[in-house]
Amino acid sequence: MTQDTPLMDEFDFENVTIDQHGPLAVLTVNRPKALNALNSETLGEISQAIDLIMDNAEISALIITGSGEKAFVAGADISELSQLTDVYAGRDVALAGQDVMTQISQLPIPVIGAVNGFALGGGFELALACDIRVASPRSRLGLPEVTLGLLPGFGGTQRLSRLVGAGRALDLMLTARQISAEEALQMGIVNYIADEPLSKAREVAESIIKNGPIAISLVKEAVRRGLDTTLEAGCEIEADLFGMAVATADFREGTGAFLAKRKPEFKGE
Repeated sequence: MTQDTPLMDEFDFENVTIDQHGPLAVLTVNRPKALNALNSETLGEISQAIDLIMDNAEISALIITGSGEKAFVAGADISELSQLTDVYAGRDVALAGQDVMTQISQLPIPVIGAVNGFALGGGFELALACDIRVASPRSRLGLPEVTLGLLPGFGGTQRLSRLVGAGRALDLMLTARQISAEEALQMGIVNYIADEPLSKAREVAESIIKNGPIAISLVKEAVRRGLDTTLEAGCEIEADLFGMAVATADFREGTGAFLAKRKPEFKGE
């Protein structure tokens, strides 16, 4: 693992930091005084940061976390939301947030959320946009928007119901209750619980990126596209992507290494 280095120093982010650790990037939402709440500026910076990460061919995995020990992201910025007064402005805010979450979820590299505290509202939606979630034992997760006269607007109603089913998702959204990391693990929302979620997230990332990068990307694509269609159509997607994988040099390297009883050296080709 190489020494931590800032990524793209010429970009001056106020609320987001990016550090590169060899093939691993860590994006940190850095508004500790606001418990890392997502305002429009922070969402814009996250979007720019994702673009920078995508433009860096050295990066094979991304971890998203929050600064401090209290919160991953405590939610959207309520003081900013309270200024909304009409249908069109509200819709625009929701679409802008959804665009950022979709940008994250459609990354071809694995994205791991290191949930180090409160992940509520928009923060929970940010975690849901990640592929895998690691939470600290002190984490609390929930979608409490109905207590504000709102509904989740950054993809939460859709991603949570796809992850845990409509009944469980509606229970969390309609009651607005916060759940512990342990309950989130039992529900399949969280994949791991760790005292040091960032360290565990790095461990998980390292176990992933040793595998074939094209295969990793195709697995993500198969799951993402398959969730939006029937089982039969999803299997067709899988077969198409399987065929694409067979045509790669990585496939030849992986199978050759297995037969020769050596470690593969994937090149993403």
